[in-house]
Amino acid sequence: MLRLDKKNPKILIIKPSAFGDIIHSLPVLAAIKKRFPHASVHWVVAEGLHRFLAGHPLIDRLWIFRKEAWKRPGAATLSEVFSFVAGLRRERFDVSIDLSGLLRSGVITGLAGARYKIGFKESDEGSPFFYNHKISVDMETHAIERYLQTARYIGCPVDKVEYPMAPVNGKTRLEEEGLLPPEYCVMAPSAGKEANRWPAERFGRLAARLPLPSVMIGGPGDAAVVAEAVRHARGKGVDAAGKTSLMDLVALLDKACFLVTNDTGPMHLAAARNTPVFAIFGPANPARTGPYGAIHTVIRRDLDCSPCYRWKPCSHWRCMEEIGVEEVFAAISAGMFGGPA
Repeated sequence: MLRLDKKNPKILIIKPSAFGDIIHSLPVLAAIKKRFPHASVHWVVAEGLHRFLAGHPLIDRLWIFRKEAWKRPGAATLSEVFSFVAGLRRERFDVSIDLSGLLRSGVITGLAGARYKIGFKESDEGSPFFYNHKISVDMETHAIERYLQTARYIGCPVDKVEYPMAPVNGKTRLEEEGLLPPEYCVMAPSAGKEANRWPAERFGRLAARLPLPSVMIGGPGDAAVVAEAVRHARGKGVDAAGKTSLMDLVALLDKACFLVTNDTGPMHLAAARNTPVFAIFGPANPARTGPYGAIHTVIRRDLDCSPCYRWKPCSHWRCMEEIGVEEVFAAISAGMFGGPA
């Protein structure tokens, strides 16, 4: 354990993305501020996702990492990157915590110049080279448990898992436009990895079976997937693709009866807000990245080839293809409605 010699340290959290991973990192923020209530906490976050953390009462400053823009070579990009790094160094952080464990985040950790540079010994892409304090963790445990080891390392007791979030607008755009039913569930039929997507038409057929309407969510790039699910929902699906901001999702999930989802960011948000989750898993490992908490249900096939962590479906894709609508419906009926309908 690292014993900090300051009561009010300046701490940098490095977790630029993805959405679900940022949610998994919030318990670290909570633990730090409980142990060091007057600490100055900064956070490196990717552009776009910064909106989820904007105005957070426990974060003193966001450092917005322009990941996509910085991929373009040129003098302007180099100038911006150097300015970003110089700004971090001027802060003279006592502690930097790399929760991403990738080369990019490792480099930021090293260049930020904190006295104590903390990361996981088992991290990828050579990032441990940039740490002077390496924590060994079991990479098969849940991400939240792994991340909290960094808080414990700097002396933060963790008696419960908390997810402090920025203030939430109580009314979503869907409500303002009169599109939100008084009682509903939410479905997330898309996912960042194609192999993690249960077929969209099955989401639609599942929605048609449920005794309440389903709000189908997704980003603008998920419009086709959501539209296919809505087409098969027999009038019981609300197309909300591109109509919910990250903070809208908080309010939407707070009022939902439950969420049916692939392995994707809204799954972790719902779990953090204590909304029951029915998660359909294929190539990924729910022990590492599933919904965190006892009230949630994971539906998956226990196959010799799973988890394989593929991005694209394989030739047979049994882990998803063998999960039928009736199986998911039965799990929801048992969990929410007291048995088969």
